[in-house]
Amino acid sequence: MSYSPSIYKFVEGSDAPVPLDMEVVRSVLTPYDVGDRDRTTTEDGSLQYWVRAADGSEAEIFIDRASVLVERPHSGPGVFAIVAELAARLGAVIFDPSQGTFFGGPEAHAHLPADMRQEAVLIDMTGEAVAAALIGPPLLKRRATPACLA
Repeated sequence: MSYSPSIYKFVEGSDAPVPLDMEVVRSVLTPYDVGDRDRTTTEDGSLQYWVRAADGSEAEIFIDRASVLVERPHSGPGVFAIVAELAARLGAVIFDPSQGTFFGGPEAHAHLPADMRQEAVLIDMTGEAVAAALIGPPLLKRRATPACLA
């Protein structure tokens, strides 16, 4: 199943997301970019990255003036750690369209519009917390015991 969480920054309860700091975006994503660096900036000025974390997890990331779209992130804490770092450094929240929920740290949460703030979920901005929020907690591996084998 494909899903695409997004990152938005709100300021002082405004209903509209504000423009993102593209230098922050570049500084967070460039070290992980494995795509064609000549195609990072598009003709309209938006950015696109194909990021790969040390654990091999990947995502395509598209950035326009006021949003970040994380397309098809692979399961793995590495790529979600990159997403968490980006959102935290931007002071932004992560929106999961499949749940209709905003996730973020307390600083970003405080800037959401009042109606969104009530529904938003506070999380630590770590790869593990973002992965759990977006795809659920990791499955616990069951040990094969004699009772399970019977």
